[in-house]
Amino acid sequence: MAIKKIKISPRQKMINLMYVVLMAMLALNISTEVLNGFSIVEESLNRTTGNSTKENEAIYRELEQIMRKNPAKARVWFQRATTVRAMSDSLFNYAQELKTLIVREADGPEGDPLHIKNKDNLEAAGVVMLSPGTGQGRKLFDAINSYRERILRLIDDPLQKQIISSNLSTTVPSAALNKNWEEYMFEDMPTAAAVTLLSKLQSDIRYAEGEVLHTLVANVGLKDIRVNKLEAIVVPDQTRLYPGETITARMMLAAVDSTQSPEVYVNGQKIKGNTIQVKAGAPGKHTIQGYMLVRDLMGNVLRRDFKQDYMVIGGPKPENYISPDGMQQIPPFDGMATIAADLMNVLYAGFDNPITISIPNTSQSDVQATMTGGTLTARGGGHFIARPTTPGNPVTLRVSAKGRLVGEYKFRVRKLPDPAPYIAMGADRFKGGSFSKANLMAASGIHAAIDDGLLDIPFQVTSFQTVFFDNMGNAVPLSSNGSHFTAQQKEQFRHLSRNRRFYITNVVVHGPDGTTRSLGGGNAMQVIVR
Repeated sequence: MAIKKIKISPRQKMINLMYVVLMAMLALNISTEVLNGFSIVEESLNRTTGNSTKENEAIYRELEQIMRKNPAKARVWFQRATTVRAMSDSLFNYAQELKTLIVREADGPEGDPLHIKNKDNLEAAGVVMLSPGTGQGRKLFDAINSYRERILRLIDDPLQKQIISSNLSTTVPSAALNKNWEEYMFEDMPTAAAVTLLSKLQSDIRYAEGEVLHTLVANVGLKDIRVNKLEAIVVPDQTRLYPGETITARMMLAAVDSTQSPEVYVNGQKIKGNTIQVKAGAPGKHTIQGYMLVRDLMGNVLRRDFKQDYMVIGGPKPENYISPDGMQQIPPFDGMATIAADLMNVLYAGFDNPITISIPNTSQSDVQATMTGGTLTARGGGHFIARPTTPGNPVTLRVSAKGRLVGEYKFRVRKLPDPAPYIAMGADRFKGGSFSKANLMAASGIHAAIDDGLLDIPFQVTSFQTVFFDNMGNAVPLSSNGSHFTAQQKEQFRHLSRNRRFYITNVVVHGPDGTTRSLGGGNAMQVIVR
């Protein structure tokens, strides 16, 4: 039996058609909440990109300063940084142009990427990026690939390479239904989403640029200290002199940097150039000692100590000496006794002060010495340990040989001065200022020592405190009951960004003289993360 069709009125046909159109519109419509979400992401990306740009500009300025200070060593890295800036700005600006073109296609000639009106426009991105002959999608695809390949050649860290390669990838997922990259990215893409995708690309460009700049700055420093075992040495023209003769000596670094001149300090005094003249005095062993200061390309001061002994021989001969019993004639001495405090011309109470005593042409086995106001212990070979008891009370050392008093010398007695806290960095000691995050994470803790060019006396750190500041400016103190950084302190280091600073303070130390001291605020160490 045939089914009889019901005749539909023109009005009903119109209603049915409107329903179909409405359902299609609902299917294609993008909710306002989703479009507003793209705007929020866009604002966040712009803030991140702005911060990265500021940080990169700071590194460029730093490289320019290094270039001005030492162009011979910084030129190659500065030129590479200039190349990185040029190719990063080129791709960044191209992405910005595409954002403007897409928004103007959607909103008209006055369209602004920061204030998009027709966020749900599905055609604007396709017109700009995919139009036959004039579409910019393939050009952007090629530009990203070229930039990625060139930028990765300048990075050594495998992890950073992987991150940048992923961020700048142009690989199309298998689920893209045979679309090429530009179709996958921009076909039927709302204007707000297309602009956000290009903003993400700009953020990735600045990130990659920053990683390369950090590598270049590190390479400048590495190149500057590639010979990283710098030994300060003294080169005298002779080491055995007679009284009245002059010794000439040059202070040098074993690995010389011909592009800059170090500062030279001898016995605590800065000298002009690197040559000094010392007139020989009393017979015996004498020492030239001090240190040299040289700056690396980051402006940090490196210190290298030097020490050189020389011998003054001969001298006026006293008359023959007869022993008190009148039975033995003592042969004449060729000079008087020489006593030298190995650290400096004072002794420190409660501390083992090394002393060297010598008499020319006299065997060390025939040399005897005593001291008032403390103890004097022989160590052999003319070396003694003097340990005075009370600060402020001078002590007297008396030296005799074969029963004859040869010399008497007075030394001032002082309390050991307070040490300075520092972070050990190989042979160098960091006492504040700019410090790389890598070195900070590698550091075990805090050390302390008296280190003034004449003394180098270690103290044991028993506790200290680090003071950080949160984003609201509130102090966040963390304490360590020892010399090592705690896990909490290390975790704070891990979250510190470039140019953030913290302080190491309230350092308590135990000295070799048996005293425990608290190093007050004057010894607070400021650390600026580099």
